[in-house]
Amino acid sequence: MPKKKEKGDSEKKPENTPKLSKEMEDKLKELRVKLEKFKDRIIEKFDKYIMGVILLPPEQPRPAQPAQPGQNGQPAQPEQPKTEKIDVLVLVDDSDVKKMTKWELRDKLIAIFDQQAKEIDERFRPDPLLLSELWQSCYDGKYELLRLIAMGAPVYDTGMLGAIKLAEIHKSMVLKKFEKYIVAYVLAGSLVQGKATSSSDVDVWIVIDDTDVKKMTRVELKDKLRAIIIGMGVEAGEITGIKNKINIQVYIVTDFWDSLREANPVIFTLLRDGVPFHDRGIFMPWKQLLRMGKIKPSREAIDLFMSTGDQMLQRVQFKLKDIGMEDIYYAILTPSQAALMLYGIPPPTPRETPDMMREIFVKKEKLLEDSFVKILETNIDVRKDIEHGTKKEITGKEVDELLKDAHKYLERVKRLFKQIEKIKEDEGMLHLYERVVTIIRDVLKAEGVEEARDDKVVQLFENELIAKGKVPSKMLRELNEIVAAKKRFDQGKLSKPDIEKARQGSEALIKFLIEYLQRKRGKELERTKIRIKHGEKYGEVLLLDSEAFIVYDTDAEKPTVTKAPLRPDGGLGATKESSLEEMEKAIAAKPLPQRVFIKEPIFEKLRELFGKDVEVLMNH
Repeated sequence: MPKKKEKGDSEKKPENTPKLSKEMEDKLKELRVKLEKFKDRIIEKFDKYIMGVILLPPEQPRPAQPAQPGQNGQPAQPEQPKTEKIDVLVLVDDSDVKKMTKWELRDKLIAIFDQQAKEIDERFRPDPLLLSELWQSCYDGKYELLRLIAMGAPVYDTGMLGAIKLAEIHKSMVLKKFEKYIVAYVLAGSLVQGKATSSSDVDVWIVIDDTDVKKMTRVELKDKLRAIIIGMGVEAGEITGIKNKINIQVYIVTDFWDSLREANPVIFTLLRDGVPFHDRGIFMPWKQLLRMGKIKPSREAIDLFMSTGDQMLQRVQFKLKDIGMEDIYYAILTPSQAALMLYGIPPPTPRETPDMMREIFVKKEKLLEDSFVKILETNIDVRKDIEHGTKKEITGKEVDELLKDAHKYLERVKRLFKQIEKIKEDEGMLHLYERVVTIIRDVLKAEGVEEARDDKVVQLFENELIAKGKVPSKMLRELNEIVAAKKRFDQGKLSKPDIEKARQGSEALIKFLIEYLQRKRGKELERTKIRIKHGEKYGEVLLLDSEAFIVYDTDAEKPTVTKAPLRPDGGLGATKESSLEEMEKAIAAKPLPQRVFIKEPIFEKLRELFGKDVEVLMNH
């Protein structure tokens, strides 16, 4: 039974009553007494099931219809004005109705509400709205009922109507400004479970599309929109006059998806219970997949949450043991794996880590003392004993000793990092120097210099390439920088800036010399070719040291290629089938001849291969 009204109660506006237009205020004032009477009757009958009574906005009047001629020439009767109807929406909580279907419940409510309404005012047209129907309309992407509630004037509200209005107004503001990015606006918390009160918080979740963000990072997008959206929540409260606190959670799609894969219970609850006030086709498919059992926590996630529960219990029972051992264990294990990764080895398992540290850094590189590896082994063994239950508890003294050793270990590993970085820098410098010297030797060899010792490389480079104008003089400066860096390296005086400067200079030098070799080899290759014209086709004969390759039509997509041995008299032997691939391999595998002589016997072979009308092209 509702509480007995005190005098003047019917005129008192509830705290959560939104601000209304003047038209609605006037109409509500006129109807307030009758609406209060109707409200009291249905609450007396249905008690806690009535969540709200709201006066809906009047229907828009239709334009006047012109009179139509009557039958037999009689004047038409003017259309009779319709009686104005007053629409009253009654929100009913049907969450625990089990004795009848919602359709039976709705029919029963309609009959009772109609009877009560007619006894008070014939114009009243009450319409029961089941909470499940309201949520279902949202699931179906139909938000008209939300807009109607947002525009209506509450007569009675346990908190749900005000919450819906506040969320709907806020949603409209957010969509107006950021519709491109908003993929879902979801009502959650106690409200969607039908437990709203006048002081209930309004929990809303907003999911932002970050999949095509280009001008800022995802975190920046989330933080920027979140600040504005929360500000809109305050503004929506001021506009509506609703005092409930609106709690806004902002997610980006990628984080939301990660939370799903990690089986975050909060996200699972949101999908299960949340009601979309706006959805661009992402929330409801996920909700349906969850209902169908298609979204399940992975075994790893289940184990993780299960172990978390166990760890929390152990933290209460054995706080000293659990906190001390977990933190110390990972504090020295993880940096150890990082040191191996820096050296170039994939991180091993925890049990393999000490053996790998000893093999690489103690025995091979002689960078680390074995006593530090023993600290790591002791820590792993103690944790294993605790994990397997062979060690039931750990004393404060033991934790202090482990912590002291861990500090010593970490300080030593920091120095080990610097030692590893020095090795990598040294290897990089040596590799850089060897690469530059090797390619210079190749260039000098192409110029006819067969031997170039390390101590003569710079002088030969200057005399054979720079002085003769074949290579720009700035390349000599780059080479001198690299040689100077190598000397400082040999003296142990090479710094990181020196390495970087040498690396940058070497890139330009190596690139130029490679292109120089390619151009020179291309020119040499041209000297080995005989250009042929036969009829309308063009061919060529490539003369190498001991064999020749014949291409019959150079313009063909897949030209025919044969090869023949070069005879001592300069002629060609019998031809065999070949291919472009075989010819290219032969060019790459053998040095090109410095000089090519064309002797008379080869012309006879050309007539045989290409026909009597064969022509040799000069300077083509």
